Amino acid sequence: MRLDKIDLNLFIVFEVIYREGNLTKSANVLNITQPAVSNALSRLRKTFDDQLFNRTADGMKPTPFAQNLIGPVREALWVLNNGVIDNDSFIPETAKRLVRISMSDLSSALVLPKLVPALRQLAPGIVLETQTINRDLVIDELSSSNLEFSIEAPVLMDQRLYHAPLISDSFVCVVRNGHPALSEPFTLENYLSLDHIHTSSRPSGTGHIDAALHSIGEKRKIKARMQNYLVAPKLVMETDLALTIPRRLAQVFDLTIIELPFSVPDYGLHLYWHKSKDADPGHKWMREMLLKSCEEDR
Repeated sequence: MRLDKIDLNLFIVFEVIYREGNLTKSANVLNITQPAVSNALSRLRKTFDDQLFNRTADGMKPTPFAQNLIGPVREALWVLNNGVIDNDSFIPETAKRLVRISMSDLSSALVLPKLVPALRQLAPGIVLETQTINRDLVIDELSSSNLEFSIEAPVLMDQRLYHAPLISDSFVCVVRNGHPALSEPFTLENYLSLDHIHTSSRPSGTGHIDAALHSIGEKRKIKARMQNYLVAPKLVMETDLALTIPRRLAQVFDLTIIELPFSVPDYGLHLYWHKSKDADPGHKWMREMLLKSCEEDR
């Protein structure tokens, strides 16, 4: 089968159906009628000799064949949409570009304070849009060009993506200034005697600190759990609760930093992007800006 002989519009319809999971929504996105979408899907099914999507109570679910096809289709559509790239075509000072990045509130606090001022000075026409995308959806969002970048823990493994280390930071404990725990040497016993706030982007489960304690047969007393890394330090300022967070974030707040009395692996973040955008000069420039803004933290 010669894929280059297939009507390009059919690939566009295929990608939208895959993304929307609904023929009516797909018709609205494409600004065509639903019968036209159904007809295009019928032609695709005949071309590939596969159902591609099965109708279920939860919408149009892709078949295994469609799941294997979506990556190459999205890459081809991106290349066709952007055309042949001139390596000298990106001029930061005059560029007008929207850059969408998936990042948590923690990675925003670590990355944006240095990145945004640099962009304002060097490329004032670039607009940043940050959001938190579920890790399970990140690969599809990068593949469909809904995202330019994602900043994640180094756990995403996919042959369609490139990634580079962005931040590596040690953990420290923070307490309010004048906390009673500061009156004596900070031992493991003292750490475990404190009431702790557990912060994580995940709504449940353990994190780096509890895993490290578990490895030495210990457990801390968690009195509060929250997903917001920027609110937790504010609570620490007003209570005797303790908080264990990356050093760089701890330094932002007026809190006393204490070195941990046990070993914890460093906190790491990687920058992820789709391979199809690797040669785009604007994308490359933005990657370099992101990496440069964090080079002191690697």
